[in-house]
Amino acid sequence: MGGESSIIRVGAGCWSSPGIGEVESAASHQKNMTDYTTRVLETVRSKNASEPEFLQAVQEVITTIEPVLEARKKYEQNCILERITEPERTIIFRVPWTDDAGKIHINRGFRVEFNSAIGPYKGGLRFHPSVNLGILKFLGFEQVFKNSLTTLAMGGGKGGSDFDPKGKSDAEVMRFCQSFMTELQRHIGADTDVPAGDIGVGGREIGYLFGQYKRLRNEFTGVLTGKALNWGGSLIRPEATGYGCVYFAQNMLATRGDDFAGKRCLVSGSGNVAQYLVEKLIQLGATVLTMSDSNGTVYDPEGINAEKLAWIMDLKNVRRGRISEYAKQFKGVQYLENQRPWSIPCDCAFPCATQNEVNGAEAATLVKNGCILVAEGANMPTDLDGIAVYLNSKILYGPAKAANAGGVAVSGLEMAQNSQRLNWTPDEVDSKLHDIMRSIHENAYNHAREFSPDCTDSFINYVAGANIAGFVKVADAMIDQGLV
Repeated sequence: MGGESSIIRVGAGCWSSPGIGEVESAASHQKNMTDYTTRVLETVRSKNASEPEFLQAVQEVITTIEPVLEARKKYEQNCILERITEPERTIIFRVPWTDDAGKIHINRGFRVEFNSAIGPYKGGLRFHPSVNLGILKFLGFEQVFKNSLTTLAMGGGKGGSDFDPKGKSDAEVMRFCQSFMTELQRHIGADTDVPAGDIGVGGREIGYLFGQYKRLRNEFTGVLTGKALNWGGSLIRPEATGYGCVYFAQNMLATRGDDFAGKRCLVSGSGNVAQYLVEKLIQLGATVLTMSDSNGTVYDPEGINAEKLAWIMDLKNVRRGRISEYAKQFKGVQYLENQRPWSIPCDCAFPCATQNEVNGAEAATLVKNGCILVAEGANMPTDLDGIAVYLNSKILYGPAKAANAGGVAVSGLEMAQNSQRLNWTPDEVDSKLHDIMRSIHENAYNHAREFSPDCTDSFINYVAGANIAGFVKVADAMIDQGLV
């Protein structure tokens, strides 16, 4: 795993742990860890050695919350780190289904119910060949703190399958979803665990999953979010992650008396998050230079305007095409095959594709080329070395668990509407989203100012602020509820 911090083997604690050994690696931004954090990280590492994404997520959180661990010894006394890094429940199951030719296929299904201290488990389902237990544990762990930041009563979880919906017929996707939900329905419910969509799970998949749940349980409840509007969905839900990321970035810029007018912006990805993030940036007067997919990046020096974005949305959502077609459709556009956008000079960058899409060298290039703000629309899109570059350069950096929390926030609002059997207007939902993202920013800002030693009048460590704010709420609830 890139950017590993110092891991020192130390003696006994709440978990049994190996004896004193050697420092295994060092990252300059994560030196001088306490005995408690080094002990916990070593134990987590030994127990989850084959799960690099999960280890990266745990390390990033634990090493930034040390000031509050030092100030409030109750967390160590109650073994909160040991407990919060272990899922409450992990479910793995077989998913058999048949294709249109009658051939039998077997996939693996997962649900990681990570923490329910402040509410029912909440987090998406991902259908993609890359899905494995480590990926879902990383996502579920991040979800715990992200959901805590939203101010809503939601715990953290994540799930999915290594099934690939690409290239499958609607009938094949339906049969898979019905088989998947036949097992999953045993473990979820409106007051227990409320999944949503994620990569590979859009409106079509949510519909098939919900239909099978309703069929098996004989109940119409808000057990899934991301539903269609005419049967329990919420307005602004498709837009929420992208819009929310921009709203969080707006709040960061405002601390420096700045806004998006005239800002040159790089965006990776071209799916749901990227599309609506670009839409909101255009509305706020920014110039969006790039979008991408897994094959490459399009660079439009004139900027992607509303008309061009509508063309991209039709390309990706209706025709299921590749972003390279944009370069053939519009003049003056460069297609950067097998390249990410981070080498292009910009003012702001929005990674919206997938985890670890920005490494240390790319982060350094962004800063060198004038980038003053990075806000993450994807989950953990920057590796640990890249995060160190952002923090050392003291740019405005909105980490994913804060910046992309708008999606799950509106999922929480969808749950509230389902409970009331009501539908709120777009303006009502967008107003609540604005308020939630403002609250997340204020919470992260204030906790950073209180606990992070590297914060100044001109620099706020939002990584530390978001992690501490999210952690404290969950940890205090865990202590209140006893050893469970």
